[in-house]
Amino acid sequence: MLVLPDGIIDHIHVGSIYRRTMWQIRQPMAEFFGTMILVIFGAGAGASVTLSGNPGVAPTSKGDFLSINFGWAVGLAIGVWISGGVSGGHINPAITLMLAVWRKFPWRKVPAYIIAQVLGGLVGAALIYGIYVPAIDIFEGHGVRTKATASIFATYPLDYVPAAAAFFTEFIATMIFGMTVLAATDKKSAIAPPTGLLPLTLFILFIGFGTSLGMQTSWALNPARDFGPRLFLSMAGYGRDVYNFRRQYWIWCPIMAPILGVQTGAFFYDFFLYTGQGILNPNGPAIRTDPKPTSVPEA
Repeated sequence: MLVLPDGIIDHIHVGSIYRRTMWQIRQPMAEFFGTMILVIFGAGAGASVTLSGNPGVAPTSKGDFLSINFGWAVGLAIGVWISGGVSGGHINPAITLMLAVWRKFPWRKVPAYIIAQVLGGLVGAALIYGIYVPAIDIFEGHGVRTKATASIFATYPLDYVPAAAAFFTEFIATMIFGMTVLAATDKKSAIAPPTGLLPLTLFILFIGFGTSLGMQTSWALNPARDFGPRLFLSMAGYGRDVYNFRRQYWIWCPIMAPILGVQTGAFFYDFFLYTGQGILNPNGPAIRTDPKPTSVPEA
């Protein structure tokens, strides 16, 4: 009879636990990295454009509003490309909730996805802040932190924009966003793009959002893209002002408006256009939105 040394048995046991643990967290981690990349590209572009407007930071301006639009659109595309094959590439709590309500994405996965997305946004903002903190000190003054640089990371409306206009800007944009995601992943659609081209579809969509609807609110469209960085800002010297601005603007515009917007877009798409199985058509053909499970790898 073969007798294995205790150390080898312990190694096999530990290896099995490690593999199973990593298998359990791989989808939330994909959401974490996808959202982190989104914010790195987007906030990085915002930092480059905003801070270079000060001659003490750069001799000439490094881009304009379109540059920021491209930064967020590229970040979204790359984030979805990296995470999509593992988690579905939501990288947005509003999208995760929409798929749970309308496409049977498992509710048990929703909390882990949303937490991972928010933490990804926080870490992405922290990395960009760490890279650009010398320029921020020149731009604002050493130790001074105001909305002028907070707006690089979190979203703020222009001063003249009333609350209703800010809310409905985000609401209308995310209503279109929700409809586009469902249309682009609708297997019954004759012109739905191949799965691998979905990031390109979203890239084009977000360039359009930025150029047409982005000016007044800085187009959050994603609660994690705003709340994660805002949470970091509150710990990085910006204080309570990031939450108290316009009577908790951060709750009702960049969080509630996108959530309600994508749900409304999903309702319109399913009510008028969708022929697959869903809340409004329970007898239609089923379509999987949860990434196809595979077996846990052996230790």
